[in-house]
Amino acid sequence: MRVRNLRLNLLRWLGVLLVSGGLAVAGPATPPALATEGVANSGAQVEASTSQQTETASEVSGPSGQDVNEVDAKAGDATAQQRDRVIADAVQAIAETRRAVTALEEDDVDAALKALEAATGKLELIMARRPELALAPIDVRVVQSDLYATPEDVTDAVKQARDLLGDGELQEARLLVANLASEVVVETVNLPLATYPDAIKAAVPLIDRGDLEAGQRLLENALSTLIVRTEAVIPVPIVRAQELLAEADELAKTEDRSDEQNARLAQLLEAVRTEIELAERLDYGDDEQFEKLYAQLRTVEKKTEGGQSGKGFFDSLDKQLSALLPF
Repeated sequence: MRVRNLRLNLLRWLGVLLVSGGLAVAGPATPPALATEGVANSGAQVEASTSQQTETASEVSGPSGQDVNEVDAKAGDATAQQRDRVIADAVQAIAETRRAVTALEEDDVDAALKALEAATGKLELIMARRPELALAPIDVRVVQSDLYATPEDVTDAVKQARDLLGDGELQEARLLVANLASEVVVETVNLPLATYPDAIKAAVPLIDRGDLEAGQRLLENALSTLIVRTEAVIPVPIVRAQELLAEADELAKTEDRSDEQNARLAQLLEAVRTEIELAERLDYGDDEQFEKLYAQLRTVEKKTEGGQSGKGFFDSLDKQLSALLPF
């Protein structure tokens, strides 16, 4: 596997997430456990919509004769700048709140009030710029888990866990399945705009009355309300399969392949199958999706057997693999 390309792909997908869904969070806060599917799907829809609009725009000009692509680009730049300002303001509001907590620990009332005034100002700017926003992102985390196991190992572990559950051994079963993941998880840390600003304002009269301990406690509670959302889960076996497929595609285009090249191509396709099986055992898709993948893989194997060559053999398979990715 070409690890460098794998990392580039993951970074590219992360970029799509940040551009497409970075601030597309309106309405009531969604619990982290429920956020994955909605945000990931909305990112895919935004990307597809943008692509479709770009194709249409290439043939259209605005009333002033200005190319629509240029207008879209300027609008996109303005949106990105506003997003960056909102993120910067949210980060600064958190920093000022922490500065106020530190000042209260040192009984420095003036410094605490000054910091809270700055935090309140930043929060008001955010709400003025994006009044519909419920969560303001302040950080992005990328957490990778990989599993060094065969598909059969996963099947055995699941069977053992089920047997343990049947015997009432919940904790033993939990230990077995806890590490059954091979994925990159993208999370955002968000400031809840429905509650955080009010908590900051409520701390000020407490501090003014000299109840520094209560004010500090209120600020610490506010800082603890930051919401972590799972924005996307990227199955690593699927990414690996696509990387292997890219190398196989180059070999499949080669006419009059040598025996060594044919052996390498067969090896790559077998490795693709293993990665798909691992993704299936780890439940990164539904039965119908994997049935289509296996059927398409068999078709590809037939097309390339006996030294046959050609272009586009892997397009459908690659597209079906992409359908298992969040965007």
